[in-house]
Amino acid sequence: MRNLVQVAIILVLACVAAPARASDAPANAELWQALREGRALVLMRHALAPGTGDPPGFRVDDCATQRNLSAEGRAQARRTGELLRRNGIAAATVKSSAWCRARDTATELGLGPVEAEPSLNSFFGDSSRAPEQMAALRRVIAALPRDRPVIMVTHQVVVTALSGVYPQSGEMVVLAREGLAVLGRIPAP
Repeated sequence: MRNLVQVAIILVLACVAAPARASDAPANAELWQALREGRALVLMRHALAPGTGDPPGFRVDDCATQRNLSAEGRAQARRTGELLRRNGIAAATVKSSAWCRARDTATELGLGPVEAEPSLNSFFGDSSRAPEQMAALRRVIAALPRDRPVIMVTHQVVVTALSGVYPQSGEMVVLAREGLAVLGRIPAP
């Protein structure tokens, strides 16, 4: 009986201490509304892909040479698509880095056709490209239609360079379309 009471106390404490999911928090209702209305966009780090960077000699046009999504990463991307749909985003303009792990994440979301966008490509191995690439990404964002949600799947270095946020795998950073200020973060489900 004592063990059962201890387990119950631990479970209650875990529930109290656990952060609210993005879909559950009332404050995030405004984030979801801004996304649905096109006043904000999602900059998402690709889902789980074990490792860091890419193997020596990798080629963007050959997934077999890259670091790719794990089975859990694919499932994580599908859960993220479900989260988006539960919050009223059933279709979106979806742009992705050319890297396979980003493209596969974008595809697994199931929100529409995925369009490759070079300004979302990783510059992990060559940070000297960051200023020019971020300027190009800002131009791409400014030209995007505002009549539907926008999801952009990319890499940690791109998210950090544009937003100042160091995202976890599969995390979504919500940016205002005007000024690209960070409005919030939605962890991977």
